[in-house]
Amino acid sequence: MDKYVLMALIATLGTWLLTALGAGAVVFFKSPRPELLNLLLGFASGVMIAASFWSLLQPAIERAEIHSRMPAYLVVTIGFLLGAIFMWGSDKIVTRTRARLTENKEAGGSRISRIVMLILSITLHNIPEGLAVGVAFGALKNGSFSAEEISGAVTIALGIGLQNFPEGAAVSLPLRREGFSRRRSFIYGQASGMVEPVAGVLGALLVVYVEAILPYALAFAAGAMILVAVHELIPECQKNKDAKPYFSTMGIVTGFALMMLLDVMLG
Repeated sequence: MDKYVLMALIATLGTWLLTALGAGAVVFFKSPRPELLNLLLGFASGVMIAASFWSLLQPAIERAEIHSRMPAYLVVTIGFLLGAIFMWGSDKIVTRTRARLTENKEAGGSRISRIVMLILSITLHNIPEGLAVGVAFGALKNGSFSAEEISGAVTIALGIGLQNFPEGAAVSLPLRREGFSRRRSFIYGQASGMVEPVAGVLGALLVVYVEAILPYALAFAAGAMILVAVHELIPECQKNKDAKPYFSTMGIVTGFALMMLLDVMLG
């Protein structure tokens, strides 16, 4: 196995592990502290927004200027929009599945709907997140393998891993409230992150062996991450913030600042 693909696999196994750790919260807590979840989600969204530019879009522009016959701004714009459209399409699939399941009100149909939607929605969102990590590590083969590039790939994995922790809890804890055992709740919760290593390896393989697709892939991952951060993470971290209204906001600012600091300092 190519070492860059192996690095992507190890990184996405790490993000999966954090999903499992989040799902493991069902063993200790009936429900997580809202302010802690808000802080983690805010921090992760800040990291992902900053990483989308410095670790994905900026390298995509540089690679497109060297390798692409099309203008770099078109390459990056196309890739970015495709990533956002992919996530939008995933959300549409979830919405339509929810509508079909909720039509069945017999034999606990609404309960089944809630359970399936929890697992399906988190699993679908993990696909582009795994791709983003895989693309970031696969891109190292065609780069200078500098400390800046390595740091960018690692921080993308870190940001995604951090937001996977509350996602794992977001699956396992509601399942526990629905009457599932702690063991089954944990198994289903961590299973939602199993697609990330698969998507990570696929993303790394694409950019390692098809160099021309690299700028598009980097921009695609950025578009998917921005949509997840803006549409999912930021609204979620703003819920239940009455007690500590700036907790989630400072998490976003801190995550963005840390990612920016690492990139500028190592650059």
